[in-house]
Amino acid sequence: MSTSPSKPTPSPIPDRATSPSSSSNLESSRPHPKPAFPSIKLRLKVPDLNHPAARIFFSNCNPAIALSFAVDSVLATLYQPTRTNSHIPPTRSVTLIFRPMPGVAYTTGSSLDDDHKEIHLSMDYIGGVPSNPPDRQRDEIQGVLVHEMVHCWQWNAVGTAPSGLIEGIADFVRLKAGLSPPHWKKEYGGDWDAGYQHTGYFLEWIENTCGEGSVRKINDRLRGREYIEEDFWKYLFGRDVFELWDEYSRTFDDPSKEERVEEGERVEGDDKVERQEEDDDEMVLVERHDEEQKVVDERVV
Repeated sequence: MSTSPSKPTPSPIPDRATSPSSSSNLESSRPHPKPAFPSIKLRLKVPDLNHPAARIFFSNCNPAIALSFAVDSVLATLYQPTRTNSHIPPTRSVTLIFRPMPGVAYTTGSSLDDDHKEIHLSMDYIGGVPSNPPDRQRDEIQGVLVHEMVHCWQWNAVGTAPSGLIEGIADFVRLKAGLSPPHWKKEYGGDWDAGYQHTGYFLEWIENTCGEGSVRKINDRLRGREYIEEDFWKYLFGRDVFELWDEYSRTFDDPSKEERVEEGERVEGDDKVERQEEDDDEMVLVERHDEEQKVVDERVV
């Protein structure tokens, strides 16, 4: 007698007790990606590859690396990344246009919209940068790119910030990147917002005196509000900008003044010696005149 084999039966899946928080716990246990800066498209346009400056440009830099370095330098100096990066201007692309033109460089929004930026770099200027020392042309190209890249990312108090502050922030970032050209020098006097390296070094002093990240705070304070000078600086540093500028100016030693003082003392001393020598000469002449007069008188007698 044969019997038919029984059909196998699957084992039942055991019930799992789940709590409402289990899925959230699972999510929280996963590592979150570290906030990163936004990535953008970088483009290059060179309308005249036969221009002598084109050879200088391409022999001294890789455009992709140079532009990426400029973006990284600007973002790392002026911002800290967050998950949304909503505090960073919504720049979507930067196009470098290397062409013959007067001046050095300028930055503008593209014809598409203002979120797409254009950096116009002068072939005429780059062609005139000295080749000695060897890294001079490379550093100048990179330095100008960093300066102009700041204008692609910085805030400007909805167009009300002093132009000197805007340009000073750009040169401060260039300073932080180690790309100050040899003709730059710290100086005081004049207006704090004269711009460029004049203001850039002032901002460097603020960064060193008022704490790291001070220029980042200045830039963030220029976001979404108009610039009112007295309120602006007192809110950030408890002092108005003229007090800060005066304090900055007092940090300078004036070697030229010391040289003038020392030179003045030396000249005055030389005058004393010369006057003394003249007086001695006059005394000798008087003595000689008296002796000669005495001889004449004796002969007359």
